Amino acid sequence: MNSPGMVTQGTVIAAFGRQYAIRLEDGTQVLCVPRAKKSEVACGDRVELAMTSTNQGVIDKILPRRSLFYRADQWKEKLIAANVSQVVVVVATEPGFSDELITRCLVAADAQDIPVLIVLNKCDLLAQLDFSRAQLEVFTKAGHEVLELSAKGNVEALRAKLANHTSLLVGQSGMGKSTLTNALVPDADARTREISEVLDSGKHTTTHARLYPLPGGGELIDSPGLQSFGLAHLTKNEIECGFLEIRGLLGSCRFRDCSHIKEPDCAIRAARDAGTFNARRYTALLQVLDEHEVARKHRLEH
Repeated sequence: MNSPGMVTQGTVIAAFGRQYAIRLEDGTQVLCVPRAKKSEVACGDRVELAMTSTNQGVIDKILPRRSLFYRADQWKEKLIAANVSQVVVVVATEPGFSDELITRCLVAADAQDIPVLIVLNKCDLLAQLDFSRAQLEVFTKAGHEVLELSAKGNVEALRAKLANHTSLLVGQSGMGKSTLTNALVPDADARTREISEVLDSGKHTTTHARLYPLPGGGELIDSPGLQSFGLAHLTKNEIECGFLEIRGLLGSCRFRDCSHIKEPDCAIRAARDAGTFNARRYTALLQVLDEHEVARKHRLEH
């Protein structure tokens, strides 16, 4: 029985604004708000809290994180999930997907040393399957794993990849993340309603990540659809290292601060010209580095 004043620990399983649903050690769910004015709590966080009633409490402390997956532009940061051990980037044959967004998710995960799996969903829709495979080829050649499936068919291959992990599903809207979640977590809808009741937020749409325990072990965090993914929080080196196919070339350019645009003896541009660094990936690298420089200057000016 949770009593007022009791100090305990739990895991954040959902959030709306400054309200958080937290699963305590005994499996019960309580509603909490952070004690600090500025909240830096993310889904998946382990927190210490003080109960203020039998089903409400105040978050006093975020316990040490193993990882934090988030995005940032020059103005603000958006926390997505904490303590994840695997990021699953979900794309689909239909509608079309942005390989630039995939690239950004891969770079952000690499900076946190989080392994990534790319899932190509809706493979039962054959019209765009070959095109989608060709679009993802740049990532397989770079060393990333791609798993093909249909969320409405058989998801057992993915289930095996999720075992013993806290996995985060990310991707654009329409890729089928919710369908995947429902296939992997049979009572996901019921758990969502349960979370909404705790938060008194049934009338709201999901704008934050939600954590579900997986049958047989492990946890799954489903996140809202992404339309953009800023990397302003990373260093230039972290961005470059996130492009696995050029990692071995870093430091080989004539100039240490090479922008890879027009400097002589640029190893990255040479790899592009030789065809070992895909031209689309090269363009994506320059775009991210340009945004990073704009954000850096913005921070200096403010």
